[in-house]
Amino acid sequence: MVKKRNKHNRKKRVSKGFEERGSKARKINASTEYDTCTEQLSPFGGLLGLIKFLNLIKFEEIFENLYIAPSRKPKLGDYRMVVGILMLIFIGFNRLWHFTYIRLDAMVCGFFQLVCLPAASTFWRYVDSLGINQAGSFLKIMRVMRERVWLLCELKYEVIHLSTDTTVKTLYGNQQGGRKGHNTKNRGKKGYRPVLCFIDETREYLLGKLRKGETMSGEEVAKFIRNIKEQLPGCVKKVFFRADGEFFSWESVSACIEQGFEYIIGTKGARPPFDPKTWYKPKKSEPLEYNSCIYKPLGWKIACRFVAMRIPKELKSPPGKAMQCELFEDDRYVYRIFCTSLAGKPHKVIARYDKRADVENLVGESKREGLDAVPSAKFKNNYAYFQIVMLAYNIWRYFKMMAQHSHQGGTSDTVHSASDSLQGLMDNQIRIARLKLLLIAAKVVYHSKDQVKYSIHDARTPGLMHFLNFLDKARARVRPWVECNLWPCRFSLNNV
Repeated sequence: MVKKRNKHNRKKRVSKGFEERGSKARKINASTEYDTCTEQLSPFGGLLGLIKFLNLIKFEEIFENLYIAPSRKPKLGDYRMVVGILMLIFIGFNRLWHFTYIRLDAMVCGFFQLVCLPAASTFWRYVDSLGINQAGSFLKIMRVMRERVWLLCELKYEVIHLSTDTTVKTLYGNQQGGRKGHNTKNRGKKGYRPVLCFIDETREYLLGKLRKGETMSGEEVAKFIRNIKEQLPGCVKKVFFRADGEFFSWESVSACIEQGFEYIIGTKGARPPFDPKTWYKPKKSEPLEYNSCIYKPLGWKIACRFVAMRIPKELKSPPGKAMQCELFEDDRYVYRIFCTSLAGKPHKVIARYDKRADVENLVGESKREGLDAVPSAKFKNNYAYFQIVMLAYNIWRYFKMMAQHSHQGGTSDTVHSASDSLQGLMDNQIRIARLKLLLIAAKVVYHSKDQVKYSIHDARTPGLMHFLNFLDKARARVRPWVECNLWPCRFSLNNV
């Protein structure tokens, strides 16, 4: 039996492989040809997000109102000179001569509206004109930025925890202010001893300064504590201050009481008389013991509360080594003693202090971001450059906070899938965030209107496009510090 049917009526099978019209596989080998192109390319495509972010918080307006210009008058202007240094540190270069590598970058030159940036020595001469007044200006700029970013991210912390610490910047020359002091990694070398204070809730830099390589005195610590309140946003009502034994003195404790701060400070040299009968163990399985007492050290005006933890020395001894018996009971323990204004069980108070350990990570990260750089032999120049580095560090913090907020603000599944790469960005270190939000290849196209294009084959492009779209929508709305609906601002440009 013969069936009649059309010649080509069979259904086409669905292909399970790649389509032919898709991108073809490249063949790169030793004999591959090479040439140049005339297109403007940049490895720092994420700088467009930084430019939009600075426009969103009105950074130029803040700068022009608060910055005290030095005597040197650069051709590009103070704003562009400072933003150029900030961009250099933001990208990841922490030496001024590294401008050599980005002088022809399309994104950077596009921001400056130049074909080529000035020589690196131009920026160095500008840094050489900076001093103590400019360093104070950067702190004022940061406090206004902090309040505006908190409003944009809808943050309203009424209680914040401050962790303060000092670090060492080793010097390898004859820089002014270098002193020999506590330097465990480079013993006997001169160094600076800067002090830094961070907000634990947002992990941002609040206050600090570059110091000579000397231990802080009680009067200097008290002055530092009294400057904290003027840096805080308007929503903060209660401050919890934590510091180690270097900050322990009657002057520092009285400054905390005067400012109304809760505090817990490690002691250095004080031995309060703890009652031997009141030592207790929170858990019977653990050998750690705790105690507290009210004690007035010599020279103090009032008595304060001291809490202590004692650890048996056999826990500190190397395994397999015999422990020598001590004659007195106190010699058998290692003590951790703190002065505090907190009530409650001593082990809970000390547990709150132990959360301060994260400040070591923040100090280390800021040193890697450029804090270890010493651009000049003059102390005043290094003093100002210190605040520039910490301003760039804070810009990265705020940049990540805004990116995280853009992910949380999405409603549709499509938006969430595009911004998945931004999830958990605040917990990443800056070097990881730099890979996600900055080091993305871009092409600057010049037509009737300049345009920046990103590759659709880069897995980071959807997240970056979502973030840029979020910044554009925020720029189109009324700024929250103008409306003041969330909480009242402390730092408007009319009264700073």
